[in-house]
Amino acid sequence: MDLAGPLRVADLHAARDPVRVVVGERVTARVAAARVFLTKVLGDDRAVYGATTGFGALVGYAGRADLRDQADNTLAHLGAGQGPDLDPHVVRATMLVRVWSLARGSSGVSPHVVDAIAAMLATTFVPAVPRLGSVGASGDLIPLGAAAQALRGRGHAYVDGVRLPAARALDRAGLEPLPLDGRDALAMVNGTSLTTAATALALDAVRRSHRAVLTLTCLLADLLGSDPQFLDARLLAAYGHPGAVAVGAAMRATAEGLTASGTRALQEPYSIRCSPQLLGAAEDALRYVDGVVAADLASVSDNPVFFPDDDAVVHGGNFFGQPAAFAADVLSMVAAQVGNLAERQLDLLVDPHRNGGLPPMLAAGPGQQHGLQGVQLASTALVAELRRDAVPASMQSLPTNLHNQDVVPLGTQAALRALDHARLLRLLVGSLALGLRQAVHVGARTPTAPRCAAVLAALADAIPPIDPDRPLEDDVRRAADVVANFER
Repeated sequence: MDLAGPLRVADLHAARDPVRVVVGERVTARVAAARVFLTKVLGDDRAVYGATTGFGALVGYAGRADLRDQADNTLAHLGAGQGPDLDPHVVRATMLVRVWSLARGSSGVSPHVVDAIAAMLATTFVPAVPRLGSVGASGDLIPLGAAAQALRGRGHAYVDGVRLPAARALDRAGLEPLPLDGRDALAMVNGTSLTTAATALALDAVRRSHRAVLTLTCLLADLLGSDPQFLDARLLAAYGHPGAVAVGAAMRATAEGLTASGTRALQEPYSIRCSPQLLGAAEDALRYVDGVVAADLASVSDNPVFFPDDDAVVHGGNFFGQPAAFAADVLSMVAAQVGNLAERQLDLLVDPHRNGGLPPMLAAGPGQQHGLQGVQLASTALVAELRRDAVPASMQSLPTNLHNQDVVPLGTQAALRALDHARLLRLLVGSLALGLRQAVHVGARTPTAPRCAAVLAALADAIPPIDPDRPLEDDVRRAADVVANFER
């Protein structure tokens, strides 16, 4: 991937593994120009936050005279993170977002910083970054501080999945410790790169599950023999919401050929009848998050920001992660409601009073076997997890840093939690898919819609019937994979 081009969510996925990141002459030239401009500004004795001053609430005090000492000063005090290490994929995606922002040439960093991060991404090296400690206000200071220290050979890092002291990890990966001065160090940490990366990955995962539930809802309606008029284009056009119109069109394409059995009630429960309205509202919400993520991926997230052509160093708040905080909280709400829909559909499917007479829990021999009983219990627990954590993080502002950071977005917590929720939602998708696969084994009709039949065939090819009982945790994950791959 080329740092001169746009940054896409697909690039963040590619960064899970070693990836070639092209810096190029154009990027090097603009980064170098900003660095030369920084030297001029400092020579003119102009104030530059973090280079001539202390940090945060201590901005009113002079910084260290030697900019190399200022780097130590910057990063040492941020060594306060706690908790488990972040997923290495999230960390590598974070470093890609950070280097892309620095490559815009607006941060005043040394060109070798951009080169070093690009070189890191070409290896299996991953900084060990603690999950806890960021309020997402002056950027993701503490997590990015840990990443910067690892690149300097301090702290810990992973190579080939093995956690090592960072100096040994660098050597094993064939990398040199990264020299930083004060401006370099501050530019490494003073941005919302972790929040942006986690929100982008969560968005992609929630979107995949949203599409999967759309498909599985059609399969459920087909297996039950539901009347498909709840998908009528005229009905949804009258509803007027763009997301519902789009979802309805996609569901009609999936359910094309569905023939009602004539044995169901005129109106299905809301978990089927109102699914285009619910999933449509989720689609509208996801489109909002699409816009936030696109803006964040194209953003210069730093302070100060350098404009050499205007002879200006502008101090402000481009490290403030409020947009992603709101967007990540929206993702959590979408995950909770779409997950709730999937769980309610599974509940309908295992209930003999509502599933058209299929055996309870879809057990092949009720009493002697238990079918989906354990999976449904686990699904209930997963929904409870989603609901419990769905309170927005972005409204939990707490003043800190001697009231310098008197409002904070808490976007990092929101983004990482949204990523957690996306993983739970995927398990709920797998649980519903497994139930639909089992329903046909115990007597549900063959799907009448060709695309629904194709989904069911893919599930049946990958997962044997539950007959007799067996542990199903692997089957839930496999079913989620089947549906996700079917939708690509």
